[in-house]
Amino acid sequence: MSLYRHVRRIAFAVLLAVLATTPAAAIDTEAALKERAIGDPAAPVTVIEYASLTCSHCASFHNDTYKTFKKRYIDTGKVRLIYRDFPLDGVALRAGMMARCTINQRYFGLLQVLYKSQNNWARAKNPVAELAKIGRLAGIDQATFDACMTSEELINGIIGIRQKAATAGVHSTPAFVIGGKVYLGGRSIDDFAKIIDPLLKQK
Repeated sequence: MSLYRHVRRIAFAVLLAVLATTPAAAIDTEAALKERAIGDPAAPVTVIEYASLTCSHCASFHNDTYKTFKKRYIDTGKVRLIYRDFPLDGVALRAGMMARCTINQRYFGLLQVLYKSQNNWARAKNPVAELAKIGRLAGIDQATFDACMTSEELINGIIGIRQKAATAGVHSTPAFVIGGKVYLGGRSIDDFAKIIDPLLKQK
């Protein structure tokens, strides 16, 4: 069984379990699935990050490198960072769904919280319940969270993002697309500098 089918099977198993105990509700799926980006839209370089919220190497980037990366490249208007979900398992899919149910202004802050506390919620006996607690801190009430978790459209949307990335050469996380090239695996700030700085000089 392919990883895509495995993630999808787990996702729908969880969906059916939640539907059995949760009243019908709705979310703005179109808004939830909008591109999530931080930085100046007119920045000369765009970096696309594909990540799974249960991936330890993705957590390492966000916990150890992202702050410096943001200060050096995003806050200075040199780079626009686009974050795209590439869930490796059903728990990562659920976390990605929850994050997308917050408002855009809180999205990247919520990602940082999720990566910082990854060892706690991802390994919990009930990861979904732990995600609900984190979501409340980001302004996601229980009704919104339940609606988010039961949205088949949102599941399909995120899995679609992952599937499209796979056809473009992304098969592990983290992966970064910079200047049209795919770079697989974690990167230090110096590694990013070697890739991004030459591109900035060309602009």
